[in-house]
Amino acid sequence: MPTRRELANAVRALSMDAVQKAKSGHPGAPMGMADIAQVLWCDFLSHNPTNPDWANRDRFVLSNGHGSMLLYSLLHLTGYDLPIEELKNFRQLHSKTPGHPEYGYAPGVETTTGPLGQGLSNAVGMALAEKVMAAQFNKPDLDIVDHYTYAFLGDGCLMEGISHEVCSLAGTLGLGKLIAFYDDNGISIDGEVEGWFTDDTPARFKAYGWQVIEHVDGHDSDQVRKAIEEARSNTSAPTLIICKTIIGFGSPNKQGSESCHGAALGDDEIEATREELGWTAAPFEIPADVAAEWSAREKGQHAQKNWEDKFARYQEAYPQEAAEFSRRVNGELPDNFVEKADEYIAKLQANPETLATRKASQNTLNAYGPLLPEMIGGSADLAGSNLTLWEGSKGVINDDASGNYVYYGVREFGMSGIMNGMVLHGGLKAYGATFLMFMEYARNAVRMAALMKAPSIFVYTHDSIGLGEDGPTHQPVEQLVALRSTPNLDNWRPCDQVESAVAWKQAIMRTDGPTSLIFTRQGVAQQQRSKEQVAAIEKGGYILKDCDGTPDIILIGTGSEVQLAVEAAEQLAQQGTKARVVSMPSTDVFDRQSADYRESVLPLSVTRRVAVEALSKDSWYKYVGFTGAVVGMDTFGESGPAGDLFKHFNITTEAVVEAAKSLL
Repeated sequence: MPTRRELANAVRALSMDAVQKAKSGHPGAPMGMADIAQVLWCDFLSHNPTNPDWANRDRFVLSNGHGSMLLYSLLHLTGYDLPIEELKNFRQLHSKTPGHPEYGYAPGVETTTGPLGQGLSNAVGMALAEKVMAAQFNKPDLDIVDHYTYAFLGDGCLMEGISHEVCSLAGTLGLGKLIAFYDDNGISIDGEVEGWFTDDTPARFKAYGWQVIEHVDGHDSDQVRKAIEEARSNTSAPTLIICKTIIGFGSPNKQGSESCHGAALGDDEIEATREELGWTAAPFEIPADVAAEWSAREKGQHAQKNWEDKFARYQEAYPQEAAEFSRRVNGELPDNFVEKADEYIAKLQANPETLATRKASQNTLNAYGPLLPEMIGGSADLAGSNLTLWEGSKGVINDDASGNYVYYGVREFGMSGIMNGMVLHGGLKAYGATFLMFMEYARNAVRMAALMKAPSIFVYTHDSIGLGEDGPTHQPVEQLVALRSTPNLDNWRPCDQVESAVAWKQAIMRTDGPTSLIFTRQGVAQQQRSKEQVAAIEKGGYILKDCDGTPDIILIGTGSEVQLAVEAAEQLAQQGTKARVVSMPSTDVFDRQSADYRESVLPLSVTRRVAVEALSKDSWYKYVGFTGAVVGMDTFGESGPAGDLFKHFNITTEAVVEAAKSLL
């Protein structure tokens, strides 16, 4: 039987061979963490390579994603559908083994990692999801949700600010089934980290409320095994296992230095490493006895079968809860959700009300929330301003995780990364809120959600200079341009309570990407609509107010500025100009409609167009053309009452009328 070191050397060999063949990559971390990975994956990780989506599997996150060959080697060796040809195609176009782990490319990759620290935030979200789901479904005699989340991380992950945000919250919430392994090798790209990273990491994590296991030799399998056992024995607090390792372990001339961090070892050094490790197999070849020992297929099938037997007992004893659990982990909405949502939307249209769309959002949560037990909300310390709490909200706390609302504290970036982790875990539909301005803190996590096509729901209130007296530090201008330019991200900026309810419905129904919902602080008037117009809202853009015959000009509005477009159209009509008003709450969704539909709303023959939005103008030239006009912001805002600001920056009905006249 092969030794543990020989098993770990299989990971080292595959990693250095793949990086060498690609002439690109990071061999140091996989070679340094191979011994830790061997103990975890062979002795502790509960997973089924033949069914990567098994609901009760342990989750493994490689937060230091540049070491992706570690993960690909583990997946291949344990029996996932990742053949050796894919490892040979490492970092090549259209392979399942891209330079950093990409969710959806290879089975067994739980999340996309690479931006350091974000994998750790996702792991916190997965561990939080496990704790919430366990509290909601487990019975004293039957634990159907019972798994761990393991994360590998390096110095870079711990230097990133997001690690502070999420690890602090993980300790507060007592995420005892989260176990993180810190690869303490003292090396980053620029060299020895002692010149720029001298934190007392153990003290830092102890202060967060974590269990910290120090002084573990990451190349001593017995020490690693004992550390994992100790970590698993404490389910009241997350654990950080600090493993001292040598980067590039086994490379006689490059180990322990930055030279093996982000570059291939080279043919000569690989030969020297093979000799150093006693590894005689040819490149990309694994000896039969080593391969047999690594395979987790039989063990994984057995673990899943045991769980399925337990779930069968659960179904018999608790049929209603079992059906609900299955629905949620399968990502299915309740059968009556669409019907009930449409009834609510119709009711709103029939009962006009002037109110802020952030309040309309809260009202919608009160309507939809009881239908969706999988919804878990939150806010970055702005619940009273974002209005994300609804009548059925119950806080998730350390001692009782059965709730549906997370108080994230002032942690916008951490909140967004945790949300992504919860969504990827499955069984929960997560939304989290802050001011639109502070999307900036969370920008990269929003981008990662879009990259992974994870259906997180980002709620952004106080969406323009309409925020008022808090001034330009809090008034967004350019943020929506960035959001609208992000692939796979749907952005909704509704103009009233009806569009707000439709936007929430679409966000909840979406399964192939994230959504941002953008709401006003100030009150907005409800628009008149026919039944057909209400139905058209979900197309992202529609004719809200039309004229007889071909319009002379088209006015396009979004959010609170739709009312300005409507009033301008009325004034233009009095002056003999035929104007069409288009409400476009979601440019992203509108752009996906058929060419015929888009032509019916914005006919190419009508070239005179004006768009109005109290944000940066840049999004709108796509729709008005270079000969059109945009009424919007070219500068940052100012501090003052909202009404005064709209006048000061000339975002008014009169400004829309004048812009239209200038084109006629």
